[in-house]
Amino acid sequence: MTLGGSTVGGDLPLLDPTVLRDLEEQLGGPEIVFAFARDYASLWIQRHQKIAAAVKRADRDQALDAVISLKVSSAMAGGTRITWLAEALEALIRAGDFSAGLTLLGAVKYQGSATVEELQSTYLMSAG
Repeated sequence: MTLGGSTVGGDLPLLDPTVLRDLEEQLGGPEIVFAFARDYASLWIQRHQKIAAAVKRADRDQALDAVISLKVSSAMAGGTRITWLAEALEALIRAGDFSAGLTLLGAVKYQGSATVEELQSTYLMSAG
């Protein structure tokens, strides 16, 4: 699938582990960052469902609220690919192109789930 001539996030890394490590340094330790990463992972399904429902209803305000939340939290978690997709979906919503937004939802779901799996198997597993 392409968007604007690019493969939908496929050329970006799924997860940038340096983002969370940098956040650990900024906050003086890993505890808060591990809690954030756990919350990010546990809220993924709820976040995706909220975005999908709002896009299906063509509810611009709710869709923007949900996708911006996904974009910001994904960027903080180092989810490079899902952040890119959230930005693309946000642009479609702002343009009122809910049909294209619906098409992008499959990639958002797949890449978001893959991001959560990667986060759990790499970063969160190191919390030991």
